[in-house]
Amino acid sequence: MIGVLTGFEGVVNPVPILLNSIRVQGIYVGSRETFHEMNRAIRQHKLRPVVDKVFPFEQAREAMKYMDSSAHFGKVVIKI
Repeated sequence: MIGVLTGFEGVVNPVPILLNSIRVQGIYVGSRETFHEMNRAIRQHKLRPVVDKVFPFEQAREAMKYMDSSAHFGKVVIKI
């Protein structure tokens, strides 16, 4: 479920979540204005993502396993 603009009434049935021990985690996305401010700050300060490891496309499964291991610091990239 993305967004709550339509309200909360009858949107999610909690029974399957509870029976399957599913974890639900909410995030706050912010406004369009905040998104533009963030992009201006990234551009102004020339921020770049930290890339931990780059995998060739043929090793995509290994990349996913590496990411699942939580051993990475930064982005895990699959090069196409």
